[in-house]
Amino acid sequence: MIKRFVKLTFRPEATQAFLDDVFEPSKERIRAFPGCQHMELLRHTELPNVMFTFSIWDSEEALDNYRQSDLFRDTWAKTKALFAEKAEAWSMENINE
Repeated sequence: MIKRFVKLTFRPEATQAFLDDVFEPSKERIRAFPGCQHMELLRHTELPNVMFTFSIWDSEEALDNYRQSDLFRDTWAKTKALFAEKAEAWSMENINE
């Protein structure tokens, strides 16, 4: 199992566009993607234009399949256009189960 965090820093004026035009229309399709067990969006408590996605995937292969999909390419292209900074991502595994 892979747990994935992605930090997204948006231009302040583009934050609502991300929520309305990108995240809302795509969130259920991402959650339903084969191998995705969970996906949520978190907002920084002090910086409202900084958000994180947290997702859980069956495996690195499942995550890679998503990252090679048309769904990801379309969603990422729209998301990236709204950034103030380059995204940062971390994949982790639980070592204390």
